[in-house]
Amino acid sequence: MTIKNSRRGEIPPFIVMDVLQTANRRQTEGKDVLHLELGQPATGAPKGVIARAHEMLDKDLLGYTEAFGLLSVRKRISEYYFNAHKTSIDPKRIVITTGSSGGFVLATIAAFDVGDRVAIAEPGYPGSRNILLALGIEPILIPTGQETRFQPTPESLSKIDGKLDGLIIASPSNPTGTMLGKNELKSLSEYCSDRGIRLISDEIYHGITYKEPGISALEFTNESIVINSFSKYYSMTGWRVGWMVVPEDLVRNIECLAQNLYISAPTLSQYGALAAFDCKKELDANVERYKKNRTILLSGLHEAGFTKIAPVDGAFYIYSDVSDLTNDSEHFCHKILEDTGVAITPGIDFDQGRGNAFVRLSFSGSTQIIRKASDRLKDWMSKQGKR
Repeated sequence: MTIKNSRRGEIPPFIVMDVLQTANRRQTEGKDVLHLELGQPATGAPKGVIARAHEMLDKDLLGYTEAFGLLSVRKRISEYYFNAHKTSIDPKRIVITTGSSGGFVLATIAAFDVGDRVAIAEPGYPGSRNILLALGIEPILIPTGQETRFQPTPESLSKIDGKLDGLIIASPSNPTGTMLGKNELKSLSEYCSDRGIRLISDEIYHGITYKEPGISALEFTNESIVINSFSKYYSMTGWRVGWMVVPEDLVRNIECLAQNLYISAPTLSQYGALAAFDCKKELDANVERYKKNRTILLSGLHEAGFTKIAPVDGAFYIYSDVSDLTNDSEHFCHKILEDTGVAITPGIDFDQGRGNAFVRLSFSGSTQIIRKASDRLKDWMSKQGKR
């Protein structure tokens, strides 16, 4: 007799991980790889974080914390919002999570029921879309383009047939790097509030911006769920720690879910996160490197013939339209890896409808790697007769 399996796992793969696997296989064969496929800082955690972790390992039991996390960390996050966004947030509304991914799961389970409809921009982070699918929530994909800087608008939402229960936005966005301005975010917040639509704002790339600082949805509404992370700006990917700010009406529900799903975020990581707020000089130096890498890669791509590129306002990605070069971005990326050793991600990961005409490149690595990759792509495109 066949034993039943849940259909929740029957969701699309995260293709960038398949690219990573292929790139790693190439390395085991003794061939070099320049990793531009992963959205991961090339730096480790700040020195102050490492020192704090060593200290706590020596003197603390490191047992469970409250489900919402250490109060000291939540108070420090509250201070961050007051200083950065002139917004007062009660620490009781702040939840320390196992990375932003853990936050997304908590948020979607608490805010939506099976069969609810949640809008999300396409291209967008595949994990958000696939979490919705796994939980029986219908993702309503909003095709976006250069005309709206790859971001949703009240106008695009108004064209959706049927009732919407939620909207997920990301600013800066993965994969495009585009950001919502103050007026745009305010308009979306008001649109959702007026229609009873729960807004979830992905702000995990705040701190990594190149012209204007990121705007938080908390500046306009207390009804939204805001998700952030220590992985990107704070360079703590493997520590698996992030946070959420949740509305008053969801505090107890999310607390009960957190208690039952994972008890608490890793205690050592929470102590490290607290120390991260005192490492601004080191972290801002990382952003300066991203800024330099961004300039190098943008220039190199333009010279190579990649000319249709989304505005890179923040994060550490370049999202390029390659429709004049290929109609199969997976094969295109595979060919580039095979011929040059440069690993990049096909757009189909982020946009199932139009992604075969796009690729994403990450410039989070060392400047030396970005410069080498840029030179190799220029040389490769020249040999293809595309320059």
